[in-house]
Amino acid sequence: MSCPIGLFYGSTTGNTESVAELISEQIGFDKIHRIDIAADGLDSLSEYEHLILGIPTWDFGELQEDWADMWTILEKAELQGKACAVFGLGDQIGYSEWFLDAMGLLHDRVQEQGAVMVGYWSADGYNFEDSKALTEDREQFVGLAIDEDCQHGETQGRVQQWCQQILNEFGMS
Repeated sequence: MSCPIGLFYGSTTGNTESVAELISEQIGFDKIHRIDIAADGLDSLSEYEHLILGIPTWDFGELQEDWADMWTILEKAELQGKACAVFGLGDQIGYSEWFLDAMGLLHDRVQEQGAVMVGYWSADGYNFEDSKALTEDREQFVGLAIDEDCQHGETQGRVQQWCQQILNEFGMS
């Protein structure tokens, strides 16, 4: 394995792919391998020491179609002890009741498979009604929260800060 981090993402409109590219640039292309699950699936998931998984939330809290197609494969993935961070995209104004729900579902699924979750992110600076991606105390998201529809100007800075955070949590800083 040439790269210790596998970044797996699904993207319908291209926004999640763009954020995956930003993350790859920030971390360094020598440390990360970006995998579009629509093209390459999840077959190589177990090959990486560290995982980053990216998912947008669709409509009323639904999984993005590529992740929905892979959900049963993910249920059988061997992730015991692997460090894993998630990032999600959503629209906090248009879909305020379901903001980043898919990220919360993905987080829970990989945690159930034994992954050690890292990369939690403060809920400060967001304005939404509800989310399945919040920690129990509602102070943090279970991963990096991105809203390209309403807070595009925040994306670059959030990605930079989060990448530094997860590299520390992966023990790679």
